[in-house]
Amino acid sequence: MSDDETRLLRSLRDEHAAPLWRYVVHLTGDRALADDIVQETLLRAWRRPSVLDQSQSSARVWLFTVARNLVIDDRRSARHRHELTVETLPDTADADRIDALLESWLVAEALAALTEEHRTVLVHVYYGGRSIAETAAELDIPPGTVKSRLHYGLRALRLALQEKGVTG
Repeated sequence: MSDDETRLLRSLRDEHAAPLWRYVVHLTGDRALADDIVQETLLRAWRRPSVLDQSQSSARVWLFTVARNLVIDDRRSARHRHELTVETLPDTADADRIDALLESWLVAEALAALTEEHRTVLVHVYYGGRSIAETAAELDIPPGTVKSRLHYGLRALRLALQEKGVTG
């Protein structure tokens, strides 16, 4: 890498790293992940010298697009889908609740596989105990749409659970 390219890369980092980091923290809420994403984004810029030849605004757009795509890739990764965070660890395992806990995890994973619209309606009606009319009012959609999303959401949930080996 030439001295000019090194200067340009440093300039790119100095000008865009902090706003890029804030953007990724806004997307993820995770400061450590934001550090990793920004580092990977700048590494990709270093590997593509053509980015350095662009105008500052074009380079900024490129950097933010790459960072956003890295966040999306992280959210789609198996690590993210199967990783659960908790505030505190339980002291002892409760043998009577293990099956219920495993079932709730399966349902939570299956719900995560649904579209946001289906998941939202299912959560409002079944977990929130709301009626069709209450759900329609809260979500500002027609009651018929709530019924339709509920029907197709349950169907998709059943398929997602079957894919996870749950029968019945």
